[in-house]
Amino acid sequence: MFTTIPDFYQDKCVFITGATGFLGKTLLEKLLRSCPGIRRIYILIRPKKGKSVSQRLEELLNSKIFETLKKENTDFRSKIGLITGDIVHDNLGISKNDEQALIDEVSVVFHSAATVRFDEELKLAVEMNVLGVYRVIQLLKKFKHLQAFLHVSTAYGNCHKRTVEECIYDPPIHPHKLLDAVQWMDSDVLEILTPKMIGDRPNTYTYTKSIAEYLVKEECANIPTAIFRPSIVCATWNDPIKGWIDNYNGPTGIMASLGTGVLRVMRGDRRAVSDIIPVDMACSMMIAVAWYIGTHRSEEMKVFNCTTGSINSLTWGDMDRFLVFSSGWCVFRTIGFESTVLEDYTKRYSIKNPFNTVTRVPSLMFTKCVLWHDINVLFNQVLPSYLLDIYMWSTGKKPIFRKIEDRLRKATATLAYFTNNDWEFRSDNLHMLLASMSPEDKQTFDFDPRNISWPSYIESYCLGIKCYVMKEELAELPRARTTLKRLQRLRFATNTLFIIVVWRILINRVTIARSMWNFLLHWVVKFFNCLPKIAKIT
Repeated sequence: MFTTIPDFYQDKCVFITGATGFLGKTLLEKLLRSCPGIRRIYILIRPKKGKSVSQRLEELLNSKIFETLKKENTDFRSKIGLITGDIVHDNLGISKNDEQALIDEVSVVFHSAATVRFDEELKLAVEMNVLGVYRVIQLLKKFKHLQAFLHVSTAYGNCHKRTVEECIYDPPIHPHKLLDAVQWMDSDVLEILTPKMIGDRPNTYTYTKSIAEYLVKEECANIPTAIFRPSIVCATWNDPIKGWIDNYNGPTGIMASLGTGVLRVMRGDRRAVSDIIPVDMACSMMIAVAWYIGTHRSEEMKVFNCTTGSINSLTWGDMDRFLVFSSGWCVFRTIGFESTVLEDYTKRYSIKNPFNTVTRVPSLMFTKCVLWHDINVLFNQVLPSYLLDIYMWSTGKKPIFRKIEDRLRKATATLAYFTNNDWEFRSDNLHMLLASMSPEDKQTFDFDPRNISWPSYIESYCLGIKCYVMKEELAELPRARTTLKRLQRLRFATNTLFIIVVWRILINRVTIARSMWNFLLHWVVKFFNCLPKIAKIT
C-alpha cells in the first residue's frame, strides 16, 4: 500500500542532531508544520557561551522561520523533546533517562551536526565530522524501532573529482586509522601535517566529510541508511517565507559585503556553475529521503545529491550580476533569458533595495588572474578601506573598515577553490525520488530545482539578508535609495573629473592624443554646420 510522507511520520518519534544550525532548524520547522501527526521530535542541544540548553531552545524557537508554525499550531512546543548533549562526548554526553527514551521511541534519525568551517583545525574537524558520526551511529544501533537514518554530508566531499556520482568513494585514509592518528598526535604536529594529509582536497571540511561517508558505509551495513549531499545551502525559496537566512556563510557574506560596497573583486571563473540549493528545498528532500528508505527496502545504501547545477544552472557570472541587485546596480541575466528581458530586469530592479550601510556604489568583478586580482584588491579594497577609516577617525568614530576588509579577503580566499572550478553532480536519485512521490507530496515537499526562478530567488535572498541578517527595516529603504543615488552621482563626478584630468595631460604631452582631439573637434563642428542644410533638404 502506498504511504504518503505525512502518513509515514504519523505517530513517529524523530531524533535530530544539529537542530540549532541553519539546516537543522529549518528541518525542525518543516517537520512540525508539514507532518502534523508526528508524535515527538527529540533535538540534541549543547550548552554554549554561558547559555543553558533551555535558553538556546528559546533562541531557536524565536527565530523568524517559526512564525508561520506559531500561527498554525500554537501547541507545537509540546512535540519537541530537549536532549542535553554534545557529539564530542562519548554516548553524546546524554543522560541515562534521555538515552532510554531515544532507544525506546525513535524511528527516524537525522544527523546534521558538524563543523562547517572550511579552515577548521584538523583535530577539531575530525572530532566533530568523523568521530561525532561514529558516536551517533553507536547510539542508534541500540534503537529498537529504527526505520531510517539519514546522514548529512556535502556534495563537495569528493570535489577532487569533476564528475561526482551518487555513490560512496574510497576515502583518502581509512576512518579508524585517521581517528587513531588524531588521538595520539598533538595539535601542533597535526597542523604541520594537515596540507600533506588532505592532499588534493581544498580544506579540512571536505576532507573529513568524505571520510565520514565511508565510515557510515562500514558501520551502517545493517541499518536502513542514506547519505544526503546538499551543495551550497542558502536562503529559503518560498517555504515558509521567502529569502529567510540567519548567517553570513558562503554566498551570503559575499552578497552582504557587496551590497555595502566593501567587496569589489573576487578570484573566480565567471562561467563556472554556482551550485546553490535553497535550504527549504534541501530540508524537504531530507524528509522525503527518510520516507523513501523507511518504506522502500534496498540492499544498497543510497546516496542523494541535492544540487541544482545539472538541472537548473546558475553561473558565478550570473551570480555576479544578481548579487549587485541587492543595491540595485545590476543587469540581470540567467540561462535562457533573451536580451529584451534583460532590459526589463534592469529597469525593474535598478536602485531598488540598497542596504542602509552602503559606503560605495556596489560593484563586483570576477577574475582568474591572480596578479590582476591582487592589483584590484590593493586599489579597490585596501586603499579605500584606509581612506574610510581616516574619515571615521576624523569624525570621532571607531575605524572599522580595515579590519572588515582584512577578514573579507581571508574569507574570499577560502572560497576561491569553489569559484574557480566546476563540477557535474549526478542527480539520478533525486529524479527517482520525485517519481516515487504522490502529487500532493510533491507540492508539500517541493525540492525540484526546475521550479526555481533565479532572478526571483536572488531578489528574495537579498531582501532576506537585509531584513534577517543585517536587521534593517524595509521602512528605511527610501533613505537608503537616496544615499545610493548620492554615491552614484559622486562616483560619476569623480570618474568624469579623473578622465578630464588624464585627457588634458595626454593632450598637452602626447602628440597623437592632441591630433585625435583636434580631429574629433573638427568633425563635431562640421556635423553641426551641416545640420541646417540637412533640414532644408528634408
